[in-house]
Amino acid sequence: MAILEVKNIRKTFGNVEVLKGIDFSLEKGQVLSIIGSSGSGKTTLLRCLNFLETPDTGVIKVNNDVLFDSSDPSTRLESQIRQKRLHFGLVFQSFNLFPQYTALENVMLAPRLAAKEKRAYEAQKDKIKAEAVELFHQIGLSDRMNNYPHQLSGGQQQRVAIARALILKPDILCFDEPTSALDPELTGEVLKVIKQLSDKNNTMIIVTHEMAFARDVASHVIFMDGGGICEQGEPRELFNNPKEERTRQFLTRYNS
Repeated sequence: MAILEVKNIRKTFGNVEVLKGIDFSLEKGQVLSIIGSSGSGKTTLLRCLNFLETPDTGVIKVNNDVLFDSSDPSTRLESQIRQKRLHFGLVFQSFNLFPQYTALENVMLAPRLAAKEKRAYEAQKDKIKAEAVELFHQIGLSDRMNNYPHQLSGGQQQRVAIARALILKPDILCFDEPTSALDPELTGEVLKVIKQLSDKNNTMIIVTHEMAFARDVASHVIFMDGGGICEQGEPRELFNNPKEERTRQFLTRYNS
């Protein structure tokens, strides 16, 4: 059964239709890579899934629960947005760490903000700290968790941002160009962590310009163009034998 079902997602800003009826599904443990030129709608799609934007039309289901249905006004209630976002973890292009907190405090801040009551967080604070420390071991930064963001490299800050998303135990982890703000020499350490997450059967959606990474890590690839899905399929097939001319043009540009 699909962990995520997306049907007919459309989004317009002013007179520009940015998403033109997006449909796809994702099984538990799958890694979906979304590729395409800048302006093709990739980031807007992620923002709609994370309810940072509200789609104009469509349906979003997670574990068969309807999180959004444009025909049902009750799914548009602002009071439900925070709970819906907990199904998704989002790692942004920029790291968005709070400079006044250590790396460990940044990661522990996420469950504190997610808790409905301060008392609920305080009751589980020791457990949350232990989970955060374990995450720092997983991302290879156990010796840096008491450092402040300005004391970390860009790659290290992005790994902290990944740990911050993971501590909320989302059903689906989303990455929006996670290496675009990094120097090439720092990109590899972040991609290594994402590869380790995929090996542990985490369900992920990755918007990326790293074509080799998308090909090697993803179990499914979507190529977006002009706000729609131009082509999708198994990575090796799509990269080696694209069916659409627009896909061939895009991949030729990146492979040249």
